[in-house]
Amino acid sequence: MTLRKLRYIFDLIVLLTIKEIKVRYKNSFLGYLWSIAMPLCYAFVFYIAFKVVMKIRMENYSLFLICGLFPWQWFSNSICASSTVLLSNSSIIKKVNFPRSSVCIAMVLNDGIHFLLSIPVIMLFLFLYHKTPSFMWIIGIPVLFTVQFMFTFGLSLIISSINIFFRDLERLVIVFITLLFYFTPIIYEETMIPKRYRHFINFNPAAPFMVAWRHLFLNGTINCNYLLFSFLYGMFFLLLGLWIFKTLSPRFAEVL
Repeated sequence: MTLRKLRYIFDLIVLLTIKEIKVRYKNSFLGYLWSIAMPLCYAFVFYIAFKVVMKIRMENYSLFLICGLFPWQWFSNSICASSTVLLSNSSIIKKVNFPRSSVCIAMVLNDGIHFLLSIPVIMLFLFLYHKTPSFMWIIGIPVLFTVQFMFTFGLSLIISSINIFFRDLERLVIVFITLLFYFTPIIYEETMIPKRYRHFINFNPAAPFMVAWRHLFLNGTINCNYLLFSFLYGMFFLLLGLWIFKTLSPRFAEVL
């Protein structure tokens, strides 16, 4: 691939990402606040349910929730939107010759950028609990962001490609994401899982990412075990997604 071709793809992704952001905030009065409102509302509900009502024994539980819900929102929003991202861009897919995968890249990047913009909120909660961000964030945030982008982008390629031919997948994805949320240690700590079942956490592809983010934000550490599993899942789903997308994309125009 020539340098000129790479520059073209890069500029295309930037333009598509800007378009996604503009569409997201079109006629929106609160704008950026909507990006942080949903995880904050979920954190409030879970705090009342588990800390106030059920009296769960965990210090700084609201901070614990915030550190898991924000990265989850990026993953969840991108995966749920991926089922319709190609359908909503069908007009340009049928008329313009360009790398179709760039549509998925822009969609995942859009949610990823909003996740990065939510990190100051996490920092605010840290200060409220008399904690400070770690210098390890300088290394950990770019690494985990890249790995989660690989994973989310690969999975979005799979879902967006198959949904064109099997439209029921859109509803199945919503059910899957809902179930996956409760099977992922976000509202509870991974150490709360009984020891004899704890090793099953690595079979949940979303769990290593969420736990790794929480360890980074709360403790300023990078858990090598979870980072390794995150990278392996990221590479696997990225390669699988590229292969499925390449296989099915020649038929997109005729089906759309």
